[in-house]
Amino acid sequence: MTHFSEREIYFSFFMFTADLQPNDRAYTKEIVAHMRALTAFGYAGFDLPIAPTATLDHRSEVQSYVNLRQALDDAGLEDVRFTTNVAATRTFDPSSPYAEQRAIGLSYLKSRVDITRALRASIMAGPIVLPYGVFPVTDFNQPVWSDALQEWLEPRYRNARPVIEELGEYAASQGVLVAIEPVDHWETPAPNMVRDAIRFLDGVRSPQVGVCIDSAHVVLGSDGPAAFTEDVRHVANADRLHYVHISAPDRGAVHDSWIPWKPFLCPILASYGGPLLVEVFNAIPVFLNSLRLTRRKFLIPGEDTPVPGRPDAYAIAREAIATLRREIVEVSSS
Repeated sequence: MTHFSEREIYFSFFMFTADLQPNDRAYTKEIVAHMRALTAFGYAGFDLPIAPTATLDHRSEVQSYVNLRQALDDAGLEDVRFTTNVAATRTFDPSSPYAEQRAIGLSYLKSRVDITRALRASIMAGPIVLPYGVFPVTDFNQPVWSDALQEWLEPRYRNARPVIEELGEYAASQGVLVAIEPVDHWETPAPNMVRDAIRFLDGVRSPQVGVCIDSAHVVLGSDGPAAFTEDVRHVANADRLHYVHISAPDRGAVHDSWIPWKPFLCPILASYGGPLLVEVFNAIPVFLNSLRLTRRKFLIPGEDTPVPGRPDAYAIAREAIATLRREIVEVSSS
């Protein structure tokens, strides 16, 4: 196992935003302030959300992230490493039954690879097979679940495999790993579990496309520790374990949560040497409805007025990295 001092730990910008607003120089200064504060806690890098767009021509959008990376470099953050978080959408749907829509879905995902490269990041992860948060319904607007959902998925997976295969080939040419993230059934219809992603990837040849494993989704939707250990071993042996997220089941504070540290970290640390991402979804407006957040917002320094007794985002981040380092040591020495 890799010793904790050699393990890079990143932090997700979902604590602050789902849109980096790369053309807004004033907001770039806020990003810089957050990164400086968090790197002081020991974070080696950050996962950056790449907001969806309605445009079909992504060239100017890619350029805006080139400019953002340059601004970060100019601010003295040139050594900070990044990954990106991307999702398929209702418009950009690689599983669509319509070839034209799959084509624009592929173009969209390729543009996200371009953005990832523009940021000098090497991993692009997220729910990219089906549109995130879009649940199927019948012609009579009735939800589709259970056996009917599994039947609905089969043609969708068949539609998406050639798109993701081509995406993998393009990502390989750009030096970017693509990591499909299984997301629990509270948030999206599929894939929900690591095993679901494995089943999908059985039809995708490129090892450039792999799996992102998230502790929150494992806890909320897995088959149990034995199956999880087997699935981790399977994707690692196939050289397809591309990214790992450390996230609490309620997507909040990591240090005081129901993460099953040993059952989760043991197979991960035995098989994976890449960065570990601490992912906290703050109670900012964009996440309130989609994640049905009831907990209070972690106050954002420079944005919110301090409130006695209320933790801020930096305190949550500082405790998260300390907790993760401690748990890695305990698992590594057990």
